[in-house]
Formats: sequence, C-alpha cells, structure tokens
Amino acid sequence: MPDAAPCDAAEPENTAGRGAAARAAAEEESVFSHPPVDPDTTAAYGDHPDQVIDFYAPRGTGSPASPSSAPLVVVLHGGAWRAPYDRRHITPFAGFLARRGFAVANVEYRRGSADPAPAGEAPVAGRWPDTFDDVAAALDALPALMREALPQADARRTVISGHSAGGHLALWAAARHVLPVDAPWRTDRPAPLRGVVALAPIADFSVAGKLDVCGGASLQLLGGDDEFAERQPYADPALLLPTGIATTLVQGRADVVVPQAVAESYAEAAAKAGEVVGLTLLEEVGHFPLIDPAADACAVVAEEIAQLAW
Repeated sequence: MPDAAPCDAAEPENTAGRGAAARAAAEEESVFSHPPVDPDTTAAYGDHPDQVIDFYAPRGTGSPASPSSAPLVVVLHGGAWRAPYDRRHITPFAGFLARRGFAVANVEYRRGSADPAPAGEAPVAGRWPDTFDDVAAALDALPALMREALPQADARRTVISGHSAGGHLALWAAARHVLPVDAPWRTDRPAPLRGVVALAPIADFSVAGKLDVCGGASLQLLGGDDEFAERQPYADPALLLPTGIATTLVQGRADVVVPQAVAESYAEAAAKAGEVVGLTLLEEVGHFPLIDPAADACAVVAEEIAQLAW
C-alpha cells in the first residue's frame, strides 16, 4: 500500500474546514487499513507488467444469481493516474463485491512515470496515450480472458465501476463509440454493458481543473498546458455524450478530494445532451468510504451496481 493518498485537500483555515479535513483523514485511514485481497487468478492482456487483470470468483450469497451466471463488475482503481497507486488498494472492494455474489475483474493499467518525484511534489499523473491504450486493450481482451478465468461470469450482465480517476476511466471506456472519428480507441458500436457506476469520478476536466483536483492531475494526464486543449475531446467524459449507456454517479457530499461539483457538472452536461444520468449524493460521506468495505457507503455502491446488473 502507498504511504499517502494520491491527492489531498488544501489545508483548511476555519473550524468547519478542519473538522471536514479530520473526517477525510479518518476515512482515508480506514480504507487503507484493509489488507490486500488476493485474486483467484490473474491474466495478462499485454506484455507490460501493468497490463494485467485480477479475477475474483463470486463467493457470497448476496445475489440472486446462480454460481454459474454471476454478473461481472469491471473495476478500475483510482489514484490520480499516478504510478505509486496501483490496483492493490482497491482489492478489498473487489473482494467485497465478490462476497456479494459478483464476478469481478480488477484492471491494472499504466500510470504516471515510476521515477521518484522531486521533493515536495506529487508524482506525475498518467501517461499519454499509454493509460488510454491500456484501458481500451483490457476491455477488448476481457471477453476472451474471462471465458477461461471466470466461467461463472455472465458477460451479458457487465457493469463497469471505477473510483476517482478510475471513475473517469470507467466513463471514458463506456464512451469509446462517441470518440472523435480519428481516435485510435474508437469502436464502431457501444460496448455491450448493462451500465456504468462511477464513484466520485473526475468526470469533467474543465471543472476539475478550475478546482485543482488532485493538484492538476487531469492536466498532467493529457500532457500539460500545450496538449490539453488538443487532447481533451479524446479524453474528457463530459465531452463524450450522450453514450446511450445507463450511467450512475455515486458521490459523497463531504468529498474534499473530488468535490461533488465535478459530478454535478457531468450530469448537467449529460442532460444538455439529452441523456439522464443518475446522481446519488450521500450525506456526510467523503471520498474513500465508497470503496471501503467497512463503510455503509460501500453497501450503497453495491446496491447501485446490482440495480444495473440484475
């Protein structure tokens, strides 16, 4: 597990802000306190060490599905697309979903440079185009890999879920059919998904930039100031609408890492494009309880996934 979160809120100046920061710190400590949950098997979708998918077989009684026809949840972890924050921190969430009766595919992907960041600076976020190459390749390879690794899974009932930066990638993966025509990741038709459940997603790059979410991580992901405007239409979910795929955002109102204004902006953009996107706002919930098996919010997330999967 990494020693610190991928991005932190600004230091508060008032009592209310300090209280919110204390709650956020406690939530962060809780989610990172769980030991990693080993998968049942791991398969590669490419040659790079980060091009792998961990598979978790359904093992609980929390779903009405039979063991041979479990819905599949594709999980994309967050971490501001930065190298130190890999899929291990979301494995307790993957294990939680497996105990709820879901088959789970936890996708790893290339993130920022693994070189140490200068003192006092956060690691660089993401790699262009590698991060997007990997998510597209993983989703394209998944049906064949799943047939061998997770014969219990029903590919016809697939839901993509991601947290924070992973929420961005989940929304992006579901929108590949509406990418610009020259995008290398564009598909001819929508992915065969039951839906997307994006958790505190970095879903609108313009709003995230104004709020300096995760220290400007979305700007770094696209290569910096010179490349941002050129690449944004290929990467920003708020510009890739409508998708025609059922989408729900789950957001804590007390999130000081990715504030709810980001999710609200995406939902508003969807509405302007003629699409209804669900937005579930949770009171007194911050950024990390959404993927923390010890938190009530995590159970809410599982129910949102179930509503689309079954």
